[in-house]
Amino acid sequence: MSIHLIRHGQSAFNAVFSGGADPMIFDAPLTQLGASQAQEARHKVAELGIREVVCSPLTRALQTARLIFPTEDIHVVAETREHLGHSCDVGRAPAELQAVFPDIPFSHLPDIWWHQGELNNVGVPVEPADVFEARMVLLASALRARDARPLAVVCHGHVIEALTGTHPDNCGIVELRD
Repeated sequence: MSIHLIRHGQSAFNAVFSGGADPMIFDAPLTQLGASQAQEARHKVAELGIREVVCSPLTRALQTARLIFPTEDIHVVAETREHLGHSCDVGRAPAELQAVFPDIPFSHLPDIWWHQGELNNVGVPVEPADVFEARMVLLASALRARDARPLAVVCHGHVIEALTGTHPDNCGIVELRD
């Protein structure tokens, strides 16, 4: 049975970042286009027979998951978060997320669930590549160990690329092979 990795819709960060200076949009939400992309993906995902939804605790992924799976329980797994390299990848405390997404449980997350470490020139902690890669190895194993299949994982481009070798467009769906 399948594990479907779904990249979040376009975020406010995605809309303005072109590889230059970090626009300093922390925990970037979806844009209107991103919300539309998630609504379109909902129709594709409906055919997959998803039995469980796992999601990154970053806002853009949570918004995407809620738009694609409006009535499903969403299981937040911190290890599905994006490789921290920009402001948009810095998260928010569980209490803040709970206020915005009251129907999704966050109490299992520590107050700081994103990478903490050396800061770059704009004050954002950057997750070293080897730390990210080790997290992806553990994540792949944990996802494969989950019983409910087909499984949907709403996450991020670099996560999907690390797990599959494919970097999808916003709301792209890539299958993780066993």
